[in-house]
Amino acid sequence: MDAGTLGGFVDILRLLENLNDLVEKPKTFGPVTWGLNKDEIGMQIAKIKASLPNELKQAVQTVRESERIVDSAREDATMTLEAAKKESERVLSEARKEAEKIVEHARVQQERMIHESEILKLAKAQSEEIRNSADREAVQMRRGAETYAYDVLNQLEGVITKVMNAVERGKSEIDRPDAHAVVQPRERARV
Repeated sequence: MDAGTLGGFVDILRLLENLNDLVEKPKTFGPVTWGLNKDEIGMQIAKIKASLPNELKQAVQTVRESERIVDSAREDATMTLEAAKKESERVLSEARKEAEKIVEHARVQQERMIHESEILKLAKAQSEEIRNSADREAVQMRRGAETYAYDVLNQLEGVITKVMNAVERGKSEIDRPDAHAVVQPRERARV
């Protein structure tokens, strides 16, 4: 028996079941019921089902079982898909949280680096100001030292000039002709 023939028998059985459903639910309008003789149609359908070959009945059972398996597989696939969606949402949520943490950490690092950069700029500016101030003070100290040295040298020159003048006077007095004369005691006391 090929698949096309089997499919035809399955369709026949389904049609017979549909017919049976129609007989079991006759149309009514108020007290009047019309339709087919329920018992007679049910009996005919049962005879047709009974006269079908066993292979057909087994094939129909197999088809029904395969349909049940397919339905079960669909349900499993749907559940697996839902579980996969939930898992992917969880992983995505965790990834977003981790990305937010990384971005926040990077922002904090950036702010720290900017702050350190500003501190570095401030420190460089302060060190430059200190160096400039030290240079100015060194120049002033050098000028002060030079002025002091110049003043000391001027004073020394004045003292030396006085000493030289005194030496010259002393030499002049020694070279005078009357210097060999006897020095009177009063004059000696002065020297």
